[in-house]
Order: sequence, then C-alpha cells, then structure tokens
Amino acid sequence: MRMEITPAEASVSGPRTPAAPASRDAAVGITGVVSLLRPVRAGNAFEETVERLLQAIKLGVVPHGEKLPPERELATRLGISRVTLREAIRALQEAGYLDVRRGRYGGAFVVYRPPSPRKGDLRRAVTRMGEDDLEDALTFRMAVECGAARVLATTDLTPRQRETLAARLAGVNDAAPADYRRMDIAFHLAIAELSGSPLLAAACADARLRVTDLLNAIPVLRPNIEHAAVQHAAIAAAILDGDPEVAERAVAEHLEGTAALLRGFLA
Repeated sequence: MRMEITPAEASVSGPRTPAAPASRDAAVGITGVVSLLRPVRAGNAFEETVERLLQAIKLGVVPHGEKLPPERELATRLGISRVTLREAIRALQEAGYLDVRRGRYGGAFVVYRPPSPRKGDLRRAVTRMGEDDLEDALTFRMAVECGAARVLATTDLTPRQRETLAARLAGVNDAAPADYRRMDIAFHLAIAELSGSPLLAAACADARLRVTDLLNAIPVLRPNIEHAAVQHAAIAAAILDGDPEVAERAVAEHLEGTAALLRGFLA
C-alpha cells in the first residue's frame, strides 16, 4: 500500500529528551517489527523504505517521542544501504514526521501524532479512498485477521507467547483514550506476529493500515472501548484455550462492530 507524505497530516511537537539511550524494545516496540520493518525490494529501495518507515510511524510501532532503531540495525532489517536509509529519513524529516538529532543520545525521533478528529474528516477520508475500496478494505481485514486468530489458536503456544498475548491484551484494555488506538493496533498485530508467519503478519499490518486514517477520523468513545474490551478478552481467551472456531468468531464479531461504527458515522 503506497503512502503519500503530506506535511499537513503531521501534528508536530518537540520530542521528549531521553535521559538515557532507549532500549531496543523501547525503541521499536515488540509488535510490528516483523510485519513492517522487513526487507524491501531492491528496485524501489528508497520509495519502499519511506513507505515502511511511514507505516511504522502511522501504526504507532514507533510512537511519538521515541526514536527509530539505530541506523546500522535498521538498514540490516530493511536490507538496504545506510545511504538509502539516510535519504528516506531525510525525506520524512522534511515532511514533518521525524526530527533527526545528533549527539550521544541522538537519533531519528518520531514527532508525528494522529490528528484529532474534526467534523467531516471521515467523509473526506472515504472520498479519497472510494466507497468500493472501503468495503474491500473491510473485507480484506476480516479475512486476514480471522485467519490469523484461527492459525494462532491451533498453535502450541510457548509460555513466552502466552505472556506476550496477555500483555498486549492488558495494554489495550488499560490504555488511556489518547493512546487507545495505538495499543489496539499492537494487540491485533501481535496475534498475527505470534503465528510465526511473516507474510500473514505483513498482510494484517497492511489491512489495519488501510483503515487507520478512517478510524483516526472518528472520536474514541468510552462505550465502544468498554465493548471492545469484552471482545478483546474473548479473542485472547479463545486463542489461549486453543479453540480456533471460537477465536475466529470472536474476531469476526469485533471487526463487524468496527465496520458498523464506521458506517454509522458515515450515515
């Protein structure tokens, strides 16, 4: 999915200054690394690097105020030269998504925040996307996320995998409204990544990215958060119990609710 770099999208404020170097997990998060920061194709290395980094920023894999992984590590993950990586980072800095700082605790810091919802934002986002593409995106998301839950529920999970899923569930259910969407993304992407399939994880990340701007265009509603918390718990419980049918149904019910919310705001 191609991403346009538009400065108007970026809500910029100064990144917080770290007192010490961020740990690797703190810098990139656990969720999203496999699905987004994966090797790019050589033919369009610069364009795809910009796209991958922008996806990671928009999905909150690297949240506001945190910095991208070290240059050497990131170039290795993406399978590109450090020159290409620097060019991509410079482009995102000029577009207002990153702030590059020098020094011992320097790096490329994320300064993007999702814009606050305004009246008409959702309709404008759908107009840019197209009604047919919206329905296709919802269908695509339903297919890949239901499939990911079914696959994970049939997997013999290790204690670490079970702990990760439980942690992601706690993260989204305990999140403040301002951070809710990012933690919701982390929970959903964790299901795909824990399956062990990079292709499935990438598909789920792509599916979520296609509706992210739409979801960001509607307010975070407390009743919806409370309802989603029950559904998230049902999804996690079915996976941990090793019940693929129930896991798939729970994801389908949850995503149908999200689709209904979008359609309701568009009505």
